[in-house]
Amino acid sequence: MSLEIKNLTAGYGDIVVLRDVSFTVTPNQIVSLLGANGSGKTTSLNAICGLLADVKSGSVFLDGIDLRSIAPHERVEAGLSHVPQGRHLFGFMSVRENLAMGAYAKRSHTKYSDNLDWVLTIFPKLKERMSQNAGTLSGGEQQMCAIARGLMSQPKYLLLDEPSLGLAPIVVRTVMSVIKTIAERNIGVLLVEQNVAQALKIAKYAYVLEHSKIALEGSAEELAGNDRVRKAYLGL
Repeated sequence: MSLEIKNLTAGYGDIVVLRDVSFTVTPNQIVSLLGANGSGKTTSLNAICGLLADVKSGSVFLDGIDLRSIAPHERVEAGLSHVPQGRHLFGFMSVRENLAMGAYAKRSHTKYSDNLDWVLTIFPKLKERMSQNAGTLSGGEQQMCAIARGLMSQPKYLLLDEPSLGLAPIVVRTVMSVIKTIAERNIGVLLVEQNVAQALKIAKYAYVLEHSKIALEGSAEELAGNDRVRKAYLGL
């Protein structure tokens, strides 16, 4: 049981962003994908979700299912959920409606009430905002709504792209705590995060993308103590 990316080469037209990239995420595990801006982190998530047409070679398997052979909406049915950078909420719709949109997959229909109760338990602020338009929420509340919407499809694997971007430190700590709670529910989490210190604090394993390739990998604890990582990403 795993989300396994093998020898992935992908990009945009003639521009190759990823070269022979491989990494694995297992249930109940937070894996962090680190790297500088432009290193290919978001491209990796888009390729996994089927949002990037120009995948030149390699494979993406979710619990043995070849995702490259199925459409993006079928990948959601298979158990994949993506919370993109920038949240991309339906701002003119209420929080309740945004969460309902996250549950369109057939796999989540029978557990809709249970899933809704759970996301409102881990994000109690949203319970107070259910009738409010998502576009009027604070930045932190919008990020909570985006993650909650992603969870409403009852995913096996959750891809998070820069969940702390633009948030106050106290909200960042809340979001990171919730990500740990999500993994404890036996959901594999692939975390792309600019706040490397926070990412390594909650992750079990991490990969570093540099120049389109995986340059380093290891346990989060090992990478947090790696001189190269400390100088490049932790300012130490």
